[in-house]
Amino acid sequence: MPFAVAIHGGAGLIRRSSLTPERQERCLVSLRRITISAAEALEQGASALDVAIGAVVALEDDPLFNAGHGAVLASHGEAELDAAVMEGTHRAAGAVAAARTPRNPVQLAHAVMVHTPHVLLAAEGADALAEELRIPQVDPSYFVVEARREQLQRARASGRFHLDHGGADKDVYGTVGAVACDATGAVAAATSTGGMVNKRPGRVGDTPVIGAGTFAWNDTCAVSGTGHGEPFLRLGVASRVSARMELAGESLATAAEHVIHRELPGVEGQGGLVAVDAQGNLALPFNTAGMFRGWARQGQPPDVAIW
Repeated sequence: MPFAVAIHGGAGLIRRSSLTPERQERCLVSLRRITISAAEALEQGASALDVAIGAVVALEDDPLFNAGHGAVLASHGEAELDAAVMEGTHRAAGAVAAARTPRNPVQLAHAVMVHTPHVLLAAEGADALAEELRIPQVDPSYFVVEARREQLQRARASGRFHLDHGGADKDVYGTVGAVACDATGAVAAATSTGGMVNKRPGRVGDTPVIGAGTFAWNDTCAVSGTGHGEPFLRLGVASRVSARMELAGESLATAAEHVIHRELPGVEGQGGLVAVDAQGNLALPFNTAGMFRGWARQGQPPDVAIW
């Protein structure tokens, strides 16, 4: 089977006028570096799950994006972190919501899958598992960067919470995710986010909810979503793509395009997704002005784009 990988760094308004040439270049360089690294790992025989998680770890460590270090802040001024992983062979999954201390939330989500009988752990329970398993933890202040404090202040002043890419300011960041198909035809997905700017503490979006923001099944596809979480939750976006492939016999591209451009707007949803099937086909649709993304397939050069 041909291998393939796709990553995203968030979808939203992303006004061209608000994205400085310097920031645009920094985002594209980061996306390209991570995409190339993921493709090289697949070429060397790494599993789809390991590659998807590795790509998201790299995105979490980059303060350009809304996950891990540099995540957006809730109304109380701290980051609450959501993440999920799923592999398509056995459909095993793990997720965390509103975690505050794991350095890389996606690694804790993987630990939930591997070391517990559960799928989703939240808040103090998630942090306690990280401590129990000695998964690297940090003080919550680690996640807070100055640009995020300023962004929160603007959101507070407007009396609103909003998508990270939804404003007209120059803070361009976003939820992160990755999907991969390895040489065996196995697929996997991983997603991580800080959520929405100025959100109510305890709010959980689609990212850690299997079938909404994250999904994987070898028989259909792997999906990682990004956008306004509430519509993604109500529609079950990730599993909707899979269901259209399974029940209607649609191709990955047709199913993904229909869900993002026809179904999601029907519930006033904004966002996009990256998806891959077991044949290495990719789909990266979005209904917003842009989506930070990178992709690579066996035998083809990696590419990145925003608009």
